[in-house]
Amino acid sequence: TINGPKKSTLNAHLPPPPLYLSTKNTHSKTPTNLDEIPGPTNWPLVGSLFELLRKGGLTRQHEALVDYHKKFGKIFRMKLGSFESVHIGAPCLLEALYRKEGNYPQRLEIKPWKAYRDLRDEAYGLLILEGKDWQRVRSAFQQKLMKPTEVVKLDGKINEVLVDFVGRIGNISNNGKIEDLYFELNKWSFETICLVLYGKRFGLLQEKVNEEAMNFITAVKTMMSTFGMMMVTPVELHKSLNTKTWQHHTAAWDRIFSTGASLSPDDLIGDILHQSSLSKKELYAAITELQIGGVETTANSMLWVIFNLSRNPSAQRKLLQEIREIVPPDQDPSGEHIKNMPYLKACLKESMRLSPSVPFTSRTLDKDTVLGDYAIPKGTVLMINSHALGSNEEYFDDGKQFKPERWLRENNTINPFAHVPFGIGKRMCIGRRLAELQLQLAMCWLVRDYEIVATDNEPLDVIHSGLLVPNRELPVAFIRR
Repeated sequence: TINGPKKSTLNAHLPPPPLYLSTKNTHSKTPTNLDEIPGPTNWPLVGSLFELLRKGGLTRQHEALVDYHKKFGKIFRMKLGSFESVHIGAPCLLEALYRKEGNYPQRLEIKPWKAYRDLRDEAYGLLILEGKDWQRVRSAFQQKLMKPTEVVKLDGKINEVLVDFVGRIGNISNNGKIEDLYFELNKWSFETICLVLYGKRFGLLQEKVNEEAMNFITAVKTMMSTFGMMMVTPVELHKSLNTKTWQHHTAAWDRIFSTGASLSPDDLIGDILHQSSLSKKELYAAITELQIGGVETTANSMLWVIFNLSRNPSAQRKLLQEIREIVPPDQDPSGEHIKNMPYLKACLKESMRLSPSVPFTSRTLDKDTVLGDYAIPKGTVLMINSHALGSNEEYFDDGKQFKPERWLRENNTINPFAHVPFGIGKRMCIGRRLAELQLQLAMCWLVRDYEIVATDNEPLDVIHSGLLVPNRELPVAFIRR
């Protein structure tokens, strides 16, 4: 299909749509308007910004959103400076959104990214395109990136990088500890995605690393940490005053785009260029966003898998047992092996539920819609709070515990809309299948070769910096088996 799973396929596993799913009012009770949705105090000009700052600021917003859902329920409204949104944190409301999705669902407008593209006359990529242009570019990538039979063919390239990464873990560890593990994981992720997209190795896992690629990784971090402030305060103001935030953001994008432009299309990207009507400019904009969307999120997900396995040795032992049963000792793990490894998949799902990389995703309503008891007008920004969903005891028993088994039960009653780490519907992350295969193979290699042990059992503080990250070095060590 052009845009992810067919609705008919997914709907076969879902109950008939309840009444609250309509975009027309089918309630006996008349839905109330947007102004009636509860939420934190909305002060003139600043909205709830000061209240959020009191709760720890933007780096603690994931915790604040969980608190607000506890206080206001499944849906609440919030304004931060100039940015207003409605937050949803219930599977029934997500299902409502999914069932009534139009042909071209809209994401939240990322104004700082658009401002940069317009300034430099660069094309828009999948994360900021809308309408028929979005579908045209998405269609070009869909066949190669969302079709399981195509993605599974990439296991050889993923493994080529993993051989070096697993070796590097042994070479650079000091009594099993790795200095700046997160940066090492970013290098592994960047090396993999570049080999997959361009058929080229950067050599990031060698002793002498490629400076251009290192600059790209640093630039992505800078870009991710600076655009948040320009989402809640007018980007036009930052641009006209040439604030430090705008300067750093623009310089970071310049480095990101120059890296993409220096690479020649080959392999997967070459195929897409030859088989589609995309211009080179459009292709590079889309690839650049794939790299941004793929490098740090995959590295981040792997970081949390490592952490969760270190704190849950019994789950790690069970995973090792499955790996040894399915993958012969003289073979590399493959996409075919993964198909027969339900516990491995359950461990990844559970890590993404308990420690999501992205605490929320967004939609902009393209038509008037009734959600629950509220009539929400076209143009409203909806925030889908996946972190709040995953930590809610109403949907997950013992929600603070790492329990991969919850995904294996024959009578598994977890609502499919309670776990949405890659978003939902037609705008679901286009790199989902590639990221899952990359993470699953990495888990096989790491756990087969190393015991991942916790070096302390102190609580780990988590902050929001574009993604959810630990605020200190991960307390883990890799002990060779």
